[in-house]
Amino acid sequence: MKKMFLLLSLSMIGLLAQAQDNKPPASPPAKATATVKGKTVTIEYSQPSVKGREVWGKLVPYGQVWRTGANASTTIEFSADVMLQGTAVPKGKYALFTIPNANEWTIIINKGIKWGAYTYKQEEDVIRVNVPAKKSKAFTEQMTFSVSKKGVVSLMWENVQVDFKVK
Repeated sequence: MKKMFLLLSLSMIGLLAQAQDNKPPASPPAKATATVKGKTVTIEYSQPSVKGREVWGKLVPYGQVWRTGANASTTIEFSADVMLQGTAVPKGKYALFTIPNANEWTIIINKGIKWGAYTYKQEEDVIRVNVPAKKSKAFTEQMTFSVSKKGVVSLMWENVQVDFKVK
């Protein structure tokens, strides 16, 4: 009986120790925010890492709708009505999808905030705009968004940078 109790106790200690494994998430949550002429722009996303992989055209296929990050869809929120690349977008919180290609990306602002892009519906698009993709100045291991006070939203990952303007 004592052996059985000892074996059960050791098993429980092992399970409890395993439950305490607090590794950081593979694609940690992140936020980029700035106030542009009195209007706050906030992007919430998960940061996938390159981890030695070929990202563009492989891990992230060209010509397909992408959730623009990892895990849940990336969101973009505007505290007031804005112009995005010259197109009006009402105040609100939206999913930010993209369609990457080698030289040009499509930026999609969509009403459907979901998990990933699996149930993406084009009819929920608020706007679609095309912007150039360029080689970034530096390698970026973890996908990163930034929002400048001048309203330039930048996405950087691996050796690619994509910018769009919010006013």
